[in-house]
Amino acid sequence: MTEFSEGQYDAVVIGAGHAGCEAALALARTGLSTVMLTLNLDSIGFMPCNPSIGGTAKGHLVREIDALGGEMGVNADKTALQVRMLNVGKGAAVQSLRAQSDKNAYHREMKRVLENTPLLRIVQGEASEILTDGGKCVGVKTAYGGVFSCRAVVIATGTYLNSDTITGEVIEHKGPNGFSNATRLSDALSALGYTVRRFKTGTPARLDGRKIDYSRLSVQEGDPNVYPFSFLSDGVPQAQTPCYLTYTNARTHEIILNNLDRAPLYNGTISSTGPRYCPSIETKVVRFSDKERHQLFLEPEGADTTEVYVQGLSTSLPHDVQKEMYRSVEGLEECELVRYAYAIEYDCIDTLDVLPTLEFKKIEGVYTAGQINGTSGYEEAAAQGLIAGLNASLKLRGLPPLVLRRDQAYVGVLIDDLVTKGTDEPYRMMTSRAEFRLTLRQDNADERLTQIGYDCGLVTKERYERFLSRQALKTQTLDALNGRADQKTADALVQEFGYPPLTGGVTYADLIRRNIPLTTIRERFSLLFDLPKDIADCAETEVRYAGYLKSSYEQIEKAKKMEERLLPPDLDYLHVEGLRLEAREKLDRIRPLNLGQAERISGVNPADIAVLMVYLSMKREK
Repeated sequence: MTEFSEGQYDAVVIGAGHAGCEAALALARTGLSTVMLTLNLDSIGFMPCNPSIGGTAKGHLVREIDALGGEMGVNADKTALQVRMLNVGKGAAVQSLRAQSDKNAYHREMKRVLENTPLLRIVQGEASEILTDGGKCVGVKTAYGGVFSCRAVVIATGTYLNSDTITGEVIEHKGPNGFSNATRLSDALSALGYTVRRFKTGTPARLDGRKIDYSRLSVQEGDPNVYPFSFLSDGVPQAQTPCYLTYTNARTHEIILNNLDRAPLYNGTISSTGPRYCPSIETKVVRFSDKERHQLFLEPEGADTTEVYVQGLSTSLPHDVQKEMYRSVEGLEECELVRYAYAIEYDCIDTLDVLPTLEFKKIEGVYTAGQINGTSGYEEAAAQGLIAGLNASLKLRGLPPLVLRRDQAYVGVLIDDLVTKGTDEPYRMMTSRAEFRLTLRQDNADERLTQIGYDCGLVTKERYERFLSRQALKTQTLDALNGRADQKTADALVQEFGYPPLTGGVTYADLIRRNIPLTTIRERFSLLFDLPKDIADCAETEVRYAGYLKSSYEQIEKAKKMEERLLPPDLDYLHVEGLRLEAREKLDRIRPLNLGQAERISGVNPADIAVLMVYLSMKREK
């Protein structure tokens, strides 16, 4: 293969999925010449699985990406078919936005944004090697002999890396949705020193919507009264496309159980690890044998297609079994499968080889983001892509790196979990993983992160000015809520909600703390007209949970003190007296940046942390 120069650039991004798109935009928008290398231009920003953005904890990630200056939230708002707020019956901390997206429109709009971004070149081609010199990245070589000279690379290969799709007895060496896979980079990553391993995921079939009997299904409408993902968007679509709900049944389960010998997950064809929180229907039927039925959501793939996605019926059973199985479901008796379901195995890396900046520990300037890091989900991928791209940019500009703490963002929780604890299965973000979730709500993402994004050079002046205006409006709102309410009206209102008559004056905030909704207070007192919903929600939450928030902020301050106690990068843990053997091995492998990260490592106990604290004190005295 004849080598030839493709030019000199600051950075190369390998992959154009959700991680690759955010990484490339973060680099180019901060003034660095960037190449985005993709196997196929038609797969830019593609959704190989569910046609949706957001969901439980994932909606938090999208709003954080947006607050930092990313693109996912803006694009999701532009291409949404339906928007809903999940967990509305629960507390504010776990409520999450979810949008049904027009899959083709999302791809087209993201591609348009990338193509019109200055300093960004998009090239169709396969990366085959990361070039290094003296422990530093110096370029990327393609399978066609082209060499892109660069000082940093972000590897965001998704599920394309040496992937196989599996359906019944048929195994094909290709990527998702029939796209070509990447066959050459896995060996190159192993040669660099990465620990490469194998994970698995899957996707349901797509049905012809014209062959579905919707009259027998439950309608799931959207909500035009929720706020959008992006702080730059003015609202959500008022006319929304419905989704539908149906269920598996005893006949569906019988078909699956009768064909387990042909199921790749149970006959030994698939041996890699799949996602715990998004199992196949075979796994659900076997694991939860006491359940008589499982929920299935029928979701439109787009406004320009009749394809319908069947959420909850992921499988790798053979095509003949799939057809019988899908047709056993109520409303789908006459359905036609447009695209059959499949499982996909792919290569990924062990993130214990990665720094909290997402840079490789062994080679300077090499970053990874997305499913190559062992995660699942578009939102997790996009969040990592933004951080990897931004950290590569900061490094090349000679600026300090960005490492978000667990108390600052779900993005911080996600990355800290990956690089401190590692993952033995495709990682999924959940609200339960965030110990400070009451302070990490969707409604205050800009308050937590926009200043950081602006200081890093990614947040635009327009976005920053809008942020400042919103902050001023929130301050005005909180001041207004501390104002005195009309005594007579307030007395009638509290009694209406089952409280005894008032014995003195109250503020609007006092009424909120009596669990009276702010919407009711605004209507009854003609208060705070034209207040944006997310600002109203944020103000109401901070008033209602003021005591809990105060306690949470105190815990955060204690945790920050541990994060501020830095550990020497050259510390020889194997010879620190007093550390247990397991702790020595784990600390030496992960090499935490500070005591806070060290105490979160599995296998490191409080006694080991005490030993490290004594060690640091002795070093300071010397």
